Amino acid sequence: MHDLLTDPWFYAAAIPAVMLVGLAKGGLGGAMALMGVPLMSLVMSPVQAAAILLPILVLMDAVSLWTWRGERDTVTLKLMMPGAMAGLALGWLTAAMVSASMVRLIVGIVAIAFFARWIWQKIASGERAAPHNVVKAAVWSLITGFTSFVAHAGGPPYQVYALPLKQPPALYVGTSVIFFAVLNTVKLVPYFMLGQFDPATLAASAVLAPVAPVAILAGAWIVRRMRPALFYPFMYILALVVGLKLTWDGIFQLWG
Repeated sequence: MHDLLTDPWFYAAAIPAVMLVGLAKGGLGGAMALMGVPLMSLVMSPVQAAAILLPILVLMDAVSLWTWRGERDTVTLKLMMPGAMAGLALGWLTAAMVSASMVRLIVGIVAIAFFARWIWQKIASGERAAPHNVVKAAVWSLITGFTSFVAHAGGPPYQVYALPLKQPPALYVGTSVIFFAVLNTVKLVPYFMLGQFDPATLAASAVLAPVAPVAILAGAWIVRRMRPALFYPFMYILALVVGLKLTWDGIFQLWG
């Protein structure tokens, strides 16, 4: 790790990665956050990248909770939290069997299908908001917890359920902030038990941590000034772009 911290390529990849994740935590969408681990994986293993990012994610969550305080939909949280916890447990149990490349491919396909579904709904039924659904919430929250544990990639599965609710942007962001803050805090325990947090990894996290608050506050500033008519298309397009990137990376790494 000492060589990593003195390698300029580490900072060239890791600083933009933390900036993108921070902008997402500030409200610009979980899809943007998906770029964190893949970008850092250009200069290190995906497992190491995920371990370095997790303490930074927890720090970001603290800033985001303060930034979006008072904005939450308790129904979404009650419906999705149990399944997400089960997904985290599943990710922990299968950590040795599931590669980051497999998760990238799965999440990428989900994100692309999500974008295609949005386009179809706009053509077929306009912009009607979807109601809450217990079964859909359970399924997508389980997938969210699993992909969040393995690669910090829970954004698109969460969005598949939450975005069609058509909540006001601040309510949507505030709810997602609480949801992922709980997930990331819980993940600290199994990551520690799996031996992911050695002193060198934590040192790398500490070096990158100052970038986080600046990026979060910038993201929040943008979202608070973005009209819903722009916010939701922007989020869906981000999901498509990241989905294509993750699908390509997953296919190339598995079969390239």
